[in-house]
Amino acid sequence: MRITVEQGDITRVQTDAICLGIFQGVQRPGGAAGAVDKALGGALSEILTDGDFLCKKGEVFWLRTHGKIAAKRVLLVGLGPAEKFSADVVREISAAAARAAKNLSELTTIAHGAGIGGLEPHTAAQATVEGTLLGLYRFEKFKKPEEPIKLERLRIIEHSAEKLEQLKLGAQRGQIIAESVCFARDLANEPGQSLTPRELARRAQEFAQDLGLRCEVFDENALERLGMGGILSVGKGSNEPPRFIVLEYNLTKNSRPIVLVGKGITFDSGGISIKPREGMEAMKYDMSGAAAVIGTMRAIALLKLPISAVGLIAAAENLPSGKALKPGDVIKISNNKTVEVTNTDAEGRLVLADALVYAQRYNPQAVIDLATLTGACTIALGKEAAGLFSNDETLAQKIQRAAQQSGERVWPLPIYDEYKELIKSEIADIKNSTNKGPQAGAAIGAIFLQEFVSYPWAHLDIAGVAYDVESRLYHAKGATGYGVRLLVELLQSWQ
Repeated sequence: MRITVEQGDITRVQTDAICLGIFQGVQRPGGAAGAVDKALGGALSEILTDGDFLCKKGEVFWLRTHGKIAAKRVLLVGLGPAEKFSADVVREISAAAARAAKNLSELTTIAHGAGIGGLEPHTAAQATVEGTLLGLYRFEKFKKPEEPIKLERLRIIEHSAEKLEQLKLGAQRGQIIAESVCFARDLANEPGQSLTPRELARRAQEFAQDLGLRCEVFDENALERLGMGGILSVGKGSNEPPRFIVLEYNLTKNSRPIVLVGKGITFDSGGISIKPREGMEAMKYDMSGAAAVIGTMRAIALLKLPISAVGLIAAAENLPSGKALKPGDVIKISNNKTVEVTNTDAEGRLVLADALVYAQRYNPQAVIDLATLTGACTIALGKEAAGLFSNDETLAQKIQRAAQQSGERVWPLPIYDEYKELIKSEIADIKNSTNKGPQAGAAIGAIFLQEFVSYPWAHLDIAGVAYDVESRLYHAKGATGYGVRLLVELLQSWQ
């Protein structure tokens, strides 16, 4: 989509439609909506007074202008209550507006919130663009589009020249971030049939070459040399070999990067501890952590952020076969710690263990892993937040601030020492799950991972938020791309 920011009078812009946001309870609009209302002889005020349009969040209302202003139509979109207004509301209402206008060729809008909404101009523009692009997202690789989207151009109009540069900066940033989220969504939505560990590695190499990132891919022979028994053991039940992918951005000899680690199980049947049939098709999303890391690396490269960052992706298929990892087996992670495997469906923590050990070689400032790790986290938090576990309070607070700014929520959960008792093994250093029943499932996954870190670290359990989140207007059915906006916000504000 072509996106422009222009100075001008919203009532004089020739366009298919102008989009205006109005808060719930308002009967006489102000700002840009007030100017349009005056030009239309009070038509907006009349609609609001009569209750034809209640301004609920994401509600839309069309009206024709009959030549009274240059635009052919006005698209009103409800902002909801003023006291609940935020940048994430801007994303949601921008998505609703874009979907309503999808059959037009051009939509002209204000940067919602940059005026009476109280947002900084760059924040308002970024959120407006993000919501527009995320709201129009569709995954149509394997189907003919039922109704093609015609909307090709978004114009942001601002009356004040003083805000123009900030709006342009925010719009540009919003487009890069939203397109990177969509890039991650595409990866996560693709079936395991066509997105195998080798194909995921190939695509990582392809985009890294395009953007000037260094990319190295370790095949099964290299994994053997590195002693990555976690990744190898999970992948050995499949005919598709595992891969370990390393992406490096702006790395110098003396830099201490932030390392992002993604779980890349391209399909998860549960292995020998096989999952129930119902819903197993959704296990193509078990590489959503890897998709988020790839999307984030894409975004920070295009944004040219002044940081050093590394993305590590442990990719494998978890399938049952005569070669597959069995419950009761003992494997060795690359730091020589042994693990008794009591549940082959707790495989994500095994591949992440090798990646977390590998991260140590970078002497990182911090390491953050993202994984669709446990159904228990979804039970605890539903689909409204990722579980945040960390051994470093400063890092955890940075992530929480970034979550608030990005709209991708996290909720801190504990890693008590007592949880270690639940993964004690009689025959190995630790075991990968507990036989004490369904207690503290998300925390047990985190306490296992903590055994393999020696640096400031945070674990984000994104099982609930990675796909099919219907409570956000900018989400389509399927992958959400969760984590890209959060991590980009974290990295661009890193100090």
